[in-house]
Amino acid sequence: MTTLQPRGPYTQEELRKLYPPGLELQLVQVLLRHGERSPVSARFQNAGLAAFWPYCRVARQMVAATMEDSDGKWTPMQWRRRLETFGSDDGPVIASGPRGEVDDVCNLGELTDEGRITTWKLGRRLRQLYVDQLHFMPSMIHDADMIYLRATPIPRALESLQQTFWGMYPSNSRSASFPPPTILLRAPADETLFPNDSNCRRFAQLSRAFAQRTADRWNSTSEMEYLNKLISKWMPESSKRVAVDSHPRLSGIMDTINSTLAHGPETRLPKEFYDEKGRKIIEKIGVEEWFSGYQESQEYRSLGIGGLMGDVVERMVGSVEKNGNDGLTEIGGKDGSTGTGRGGENAIKLGLSGCHDTTLAAVLASLGAFQGEPWPPYTSHIALELFKKSEAQPVQVPAKRKIEETNPVAATGDPKIRKSWFGRIFGDSAVVDEKGDKNAPLGIARKKTEELKESERAKLEGYFVRIRYNDKVMSVPGCKPAGKHLDGDESFCTLEAFKSIVDKYTPLHWKQACLSNMETPAFPSKPEPAGY
Repeated sequence: MTTLQPRGPYTQEELRKLYPPGLELQLVQVLLRHGERSPVSARFQNAGLAAFWPYCRVARQMVAATMEDSDGKWTPMQWRRRLETFGSDDGPVIASGPRGEVDDVCNLGELTDEGRITTWKLGRRLRQLYVDQLHFMPSMIHDADMIYLRATPIPRALESLQQTFWGMYPSNSRSASFPPPTILLRAPADETLFPNDSNCRRFAQLSRAFAQRTADRWNSTSEMEYLNKLISKWMPESSKRVAVDSHPRLSGIMDTINSTLAHGPETRLPKEFYDEKGRKIIEKIGVEEWFSGYQESQEYRSLGIGGLMGDVVERMVGSVEKNGNDGLTEIGGKDGSTGTGRGGENAIKLGLSGCHDTTLAAVLASLGAFQGEPWPPYTSHIALELFKKSEAQPVQVPAKRKIEETNPVAATGDPKIRKSWFGRIFGDSAVVDEKGDKNAPLGIARKKTEELKESERAKLEGYFVRIRYNDKVMSVPGCKPAGKHLDGDESFCTLEAFKSIVDKYTPLHWKQACLSNMETPAFPSKPEPAGY
């Protein structure tokens, strides 16, 4: 499947089962794959496929912020983009589509018009559920202070996030004074919103080892022979045969097939590429090559997706502790101001993160919840929902625990002290240790679950985590034992159990770990199954 075919709205009966009485939705974090795009590389031009595609009307109306030197004011500059490429004699020529189009031409890997539409529609579906049906989010917003927005440095992920946000809150759902929302980005070297093998040497080593294992398993099989009979005649002279590690790689062939299926007839490959049996073989092998490591190796999980999952759990626990770790600190900036005035919110309710297929599959596989799943289609998404048991009575806090909570220094001798409540909520929420370290962790989010004191564990009681992937409820195997899920429903994992599972592969220092174990074998010496 190339493009996600969304189901219809939930019925009232379905909603009652999905959101049972007694549970109050507190935080929703949505990880969304970008929408349809052009291929990341120009492949199979010898099969008649144009290198550049005319599906990006945004190229006619690009906008850039420019500064007027005289007064320092920012003004928009509207411009039209055309792409230049090599001509037959290596001289420059204007890139054009299959019919000579030059003004709507997409760059390689760019979000297309279709991708913008499908991600906008995703926002509409999120609005229908969380605004119209559940009344979890407000119908009209005056600012985005309760919404955490984040994207990878890849433009299609950022643009898909923007389309989804605008679909969820279109112009008639935003006040006239709505200020520019804050969107968080990272430098590529710091990015953990996708498996970052370009900036993590050990993870690159691991991913190459698992990819080679897949090649060794499949390259000489009857399935690969079937693929060669179908499409090998279009492989370049340098490869001649289709293989997991051919050039282009089998996963690259899948990328071009999926990109062409998502768009118009003018950018199609020969019919042999769309053979149903052949596509199933390609997808099965691709899923094994890219995602089996998350299911089998704790180090693979830790370096590939553990940083992101640690952040996801931190926002959940921060929502429980109400200390800014839910993402409020990040969107507020150092001084707690968005630059346009806050709306008085003191907690994040919704997070939207624009990412990639490799993000979604890695998240699910690392939790043991991707068994038998196909490659994530365009505009796929995961909703990680945090619930609070609404009928639970307040926990009786023993006197000793009260002392610890009100005066942690007196109770534990810990030299770290909290800032004022105002600083914790509006921006400067890090604790300061005796050396003045403002990056010291606040709260229990980054503590391993087994290291928590009784008073700290008590904070997690009555909270549950549920995962929906493309509207399908997913289950984590480590949450199935008694006491680790909501009575009667294994899909609602207790927050403590969920945190304990993620803790096991959350790296303590990701960049250091990326440079460690370089001489260690890539494959674990004993089974390390995901989701426990």
